[in-house]
Amino acid sequence: MSSDLTHLNEHQRPKMVDVGAKEESQRIAVASGKIIMSPEAYRAVIDQTTKKGAVLHTAVIAAIMGAKKTPDLIPMCHPLLLTSINCDIEELPDLPGFRLTVECRLKGRTGVEMEALTGVSIGLLTIYDMVKAIDKAMVITEIQLERKSGGKSGDFRR
Repeated sequence: MSSDLTHLNEHQRPKMVDVGAKEESQRIAVASGKIIMSPEAYRAVIDQTTKKGAVLHTAVIAAIMGAKKTPDLIPMCHPLLLTSINCDIEELPDLPGFRLTVECRLKGRTGVEMEALTGVSIGLLTIYDMVKAIDKAMVITEIQLERKSGGKSGDFRR
């Protein structure tokens, strides 16, 4: 009995997809997410008065590390030689909170969507960790793929 699912073998056991025969192409993925917090917590991040240091800089470093560690965290992801990871944090004072965006790039045989999404997740979790002493009710939300390009499935734009 053969499976149409790419991550199961003919015995219905998990496998990592063989991408060896795929053509290499330039692959780009951009993901984003938000963290909503109290006005007091937001002000502490902006004013850099949290006890754990520079929250936004640390979140960017964590997002980069998260993207690089994706195959260690998501079982069926291939280890990839990422050529670029770029992060941006937008202040959202009306929320109050922040939007983190991560762009990952490579030239390869498989996409980088999971790396971008993992980067966003880890970056936002880092903000939560560094600010939780002020606000434990923070909400991480709207983690999503914004766009991707390259590969057989083509381009996607939210």
